[in-house]
Amino acid sequence: MLASLGNGPFDDAGWIFEIKWDGYRAIAEIGKNFRLYSRNGLSLAEKYPSVTNALQDQKHEMILDGEIVAYNNKGLPDFQTLQHFGDNPDIPLIYHVFDILYLNGHSTESLSTLERKELLKEALLENDFVKYCDHIEKNGIGFFEVAGKKNLEGIIAKRASAPYMENVRSKDWLKIKHHNTEEVVIAGFTEPRGSRKKFGALILGRYKKGKLVYAGHTGTGFDQKTLTEVYNKLKPLIRKASPFDIIPKTNMPATWVQPKLVCNIRFSELTEEHIFRHPVFMGLRIDKPAEEVVIPENEKTMAIVKKKSAGIKKQAPASKVKQRNTRADAEEDDIIVKIDTHEVKLTNQQKIYWPDEGYTKADLIGYYDRMAKYILPYLKDRAESLNRFPNGIKGSSFYQKDAGDTAPDWVSSVEIFSASNQKNIDYIVCNDKATLLYLANLGCIEMNPWNSTIKQLEKPTYMIIDIDPSEKNTFEQVIEVAQATKQVLDECGVKCYCKTSGASGLHVFLPMANKYDYEQVKTFAHLTAMRVTELLPGFTTLERNLKKRGNRKIYVDYLQNRKGQTIASVYSVRPKKGATASTPLDWKEVKAGLHPSQFDINTVPKRVAKTGDIFSPVLGRGADILKCIKKMGG
Repeated sequence: MLASLGNGPFDDAGWIFEIKWDGYRAIAEIGKNFRLYSRNGLSLAEKYPSVTNALQDQKHEMILDGEIVAYNNKGLPDFQTLQHFGDNPDIPLIYHVFDILYLNGHSTESLSTLERKELLKEALLENDFVKYCDHIEKNGIGFFEVAGKKNLEGIIAKRASAPYMENVRSKDWLKIKHHNTEEVVIAGFTEPRGSRKKFGALILGRYKKGKLVYAGHTGTGFDQKTLTEVYNKLKPLIRKASPFDIIPKTNMPATWVQPKLVCNIRFSELTEEHIFRHPVFMGLRIDKPAEEVVIPENEKTMAIVKKKSAGIKKQAPASKVKQRNTRADAEEDDIIVKIDTHEVKLTNQQKIYWPDEGYTKADLIGYYDRMAKYILPYLKDRAESLNRFPNGIKGSSFYQKDAGDTAPDWVSSVEIFSASNQKNIDYIVCNDKATLLYLANLGCIEMNPWNSTIKQLEKPTYMIIDIDPSEKNTFEQVIEVAQATKQVLDECGVKCYCKTSGASGLHVFLPMANKYDYEQVKTFAHLTAMRVTELLPGFTTLERNLKKRGNRKIYVDYLQNRKGQTIASVYSVRPKKGATASTPLDWKEVKAGLHPSQFDINTVPKRVAKTGDIFSPVLGRGADILKCIKKMGG
């Protein structure tokens, strides 16, 4: 039984509501001839042996409907983690069972949803790998809000009285999504550019009245392994003719394939032509036939209006910008600006990024436009990890490290091998204002550069002590920890520098001038953090785990000094209430009365115009770690 697309959450006593799982839909036939298979008949029994073994321990003869879900290191269901299960069989895996179609010789499909779930709860033997999917009744709106706070994909609404109808996309089941995710058919691929291998971007489509309709293209979300895997699956499907009736234009030469493979994408918006904007590849779907990937009749879209302009349009004061309910009045939303020799397309300028304050995407881009000369020295020649918020701080967000095929040719990037991921990642390097505004336009509210430059990749420019409070700590305590950190480093005879994190903490930086490797800097940071916790044992800790340290201890984080670790740059905006920005402080300011909320996209440019860049010594002469350790008595 298949779900239709819902228009939004609702309350109704005649409906029940379940979590929408982000995995592979699977049918389990438990009896003399055991089977575990996807909707398109592909066997999953050998692929997921832990689930298979757990299901064979069941006591009853049953046919079950559910979803196989993998959990990431944050304990959340994650489709991309499921994609890598073969590489790491220890990934937590659960078969969440939400329906029963057959029990001990009798079909249950004619029973109501609630009756079937009551039978399922009684019959199912739960264990570490098989779980009953619970539900709530009536209160869909509240359940949807809770699912959003837990960063779940969404919810499924089911009519309580409905029977189970095999292979029918019914209005009795409705999927209501938080995240902008969708399934698409792969119709072809483009030639790669630069250092990219195999292919540049996948050409995507969906069916409408039996015909394949172009849906956009994606060149992001791949590592070298997935590039190779997808390419090897596409090679046998190559064909001469386009599978589209209306052949789409592509930036690079296209190779067409038989439209048989289905993949998941995450995207920012959907145009009125049903084309996905900024789609990111999440993984292949093995559980869905291509013919079922259709454009829903009630799919919501937003018109995209194109307009060119000679420069960045000045916006009304942020506090006076009103949230728009439609795109009909968005004629000025898309502009193209020329910066040096580069053209940067800025889209959806009036999209609300901070709903409580009314700040827009244009306000964010305007801030970085004004602050470029101050922030760029801290981004130059550094790999950038992208944390994208395409729908603002209350919308879904995602991390993107790889530059992908969609970045303009003039955007610099560098390939760095990731030991943890066992792959090369093509990081964007932000060396100029054009790239800075390009990143802001992608929804990168904050800028997260590496601690080292690509010229001296193994040697960080500075050491960081990240003062990270727990829920019950006051900001006065955070200030006290910062002052204690300064005291420890003052006693070493070195000068350190403080900035707000832009969130709830403070960051203390010590210049290193690329003289030491990451392990040496991290070791000295560890010694510094230990001394700080000795000075303030009552409310500081080196325990990273929030549950273990409790909600009254400030974590003195020295692990920010590992290779590849990133932290919000000085002058970076943060995706927090009030559109706060990470701001350098004079140590005289680090006292009672200080609060990060004082520094935001309105106040920081005015402040820096008066003070100049007081953080610049961080990029200058570095400390002598050996002398510091001797003065510590180490």
